[in-house]
Amino acid sequence: MANAGSRNRADRSTGAVTLQQVARQAGVSLATASRALHGAGGRSVGEELRRRVEAAAAELNYVSNGPAQALASATANVVGLIVHDVGDPYFAAIAAGAMRVARERRLMVMISATFREPGLELEYLRGLRAQRARAVVLAGSGAAGAADADRLAAEIAGFQEEGGRVVCVGERGGELDTVAPDNRGGAAQAVRALWERGHRRIGVVAGPQELTTVRHRLDGARQALRELGGELPAERLVAADFTREGGRAAARRLFAQEPGTTAVLALNDVMATGILAALRQDLGLSVPGQVSVVGFDDVPYAADLRPALSTVRLPLEVAGAEAVRLILDEPVAGPRRVHLDTELVLRDSTGPAPA
Repeated sequence: MANAGSRNRADRSTGAVTLQQVARQAGVSLATASRALHGAGGRSVGEELRRRVEAAAAELNYVSNGPAQALASATANVVGLIVHDVGDPYFAAIAAGAMRVARERRLMVMISATFREPGLELEYLRGLRAQRARAVVLAGSGAAGAADADRLAAEIAGFQEEGGRVVCVGERGGELDTVAPDNRGGAAQAVRALWERGHRRIGVVAGPQELTTVRHRLDGARQALRELGGELPAERLVAADFTREGGRAAARRLFAQEPGTTAVLALNDVMATGILAALRQDLGLSVPGQVSVVGFDDVPYAADLRPALSTVRLPLEVAGAEAVRLILDEPVAGPRRVHLDTELVLRDSTGPAPA
């Protein structure tokens, strides 16, 4: 087996040493290596980490990319906003908040939609980096998948090394500035409200379960049910695709599997509209007389549905605005977090469990 020295010599023999190789040699993330050597993003690292990275750079004969560093001050007044679906009211509200603050600061927002394809998110980020965008807001939920996550993390680190800023709306892990809605707490609030009204057979219509946001909301619902002495068996959990038609089909499956369900928590409002349609038109069940429904997000039309939709309100425009403010604020050491509380809004779609 080759020793570390021979591997390093092999790396050097193939051409210029990259920052990725320095990070690997030092046993740190690419972002940490970048901050240790370049102060990318204005953040600092601990003295021990800095020395370790500097030692690895010296051992590998790493030469900093001077032109890239020099370009850091030449970024365009463009902020990239990467979402899953521009037609989804959830992302439209985030975009409205982001564009309001950007307009005040004479920044232009460029919106791209991934349709939940992780590869497109990476492609868009590369494109924005090539165009010297000032910053990127990742508003779509992160997805499971180590390979995609590693590639995206490397691209983000490179963008930051060149002076770019990256902010996430929703949890993604890592060392990124984040605007974090309380998805777990909001789902728990909804479950407790249904339980207090006598509902014991509560079904959940979830979105794609590889998405971090879905997992957090589902965790909150399950935890609340456990604390109340209830459960969420497999037959009362149905996954859909965050669309109206997906919610409608999921409701039909849910009641075919568990016809005694008395309440449904939909993990977004768009699916909840389809659930309301399925209950009334496909299954002949009254809302809230026979089945109560609660959504999630409080998109603008939720109060105008019939019956008006109970939902977990997220301050979506605030989330977009705060993300842009994080971009504009002076950078500090360590990732920053803006926590956003949720509020349960009970409307006509929720009532007591039927006798």
